[in-house]
Amino acid sequence: MTNEEYKELEEFDKLKTKVLKYVLYKKRTEQEVRQKFAENTGNLLDNVVEYLKQENYINDASYIEKSINEIQRLKNLSIKEVKYKLLAKGLSSRLVDEYIYNNKEEMLEYEINSAKTILVKKTNIMEKEDILNYLRKKGYMEETLRIIGEDYE
Repeated sequence: MTNEEYKELEEFDKLKTKVLKYVLYKKRTEQEVRQKFAENTGNLLDNVVEYLKQENYINDASYIEKSINEIQRLKNLSIKEVKYKLLAKGLSSRLVDEYIYNNKEEMLEYEINSAKTILVKKTNIMEKEDILNYLRKKGYMEETLRIIGEDYE
């Protein structure tokens, strides 16, 4: 091994360790990693990211699944809001759409339950039509609004 090869390997290892600490602290998307370590331009960062993807430390598809599961447990959002949250993390629109499409029944049920929860919470302070308009502005689908509207006649 030449001195130059050794130096490259050492740099790779140093950056890999930094990135690994970053992704082990909290799951990150590939885009988040690239933004955080943007000063390491060129092949070095690309090689580290590829290595960590191969070793499954960075996996955008599983990140989407875990994020959506967490959102469903903790928040009341429309499917559109969930999608925007994920896209803001730098995830591929194709991957997000694919997940939503493959889990459309579960996602629709989640959106309906979220809308019902918001409707119940706001019933004492807002008129039903104002609540439905509020939900419409937040991106809830008309089908969801029709279903919850019928349930609360």
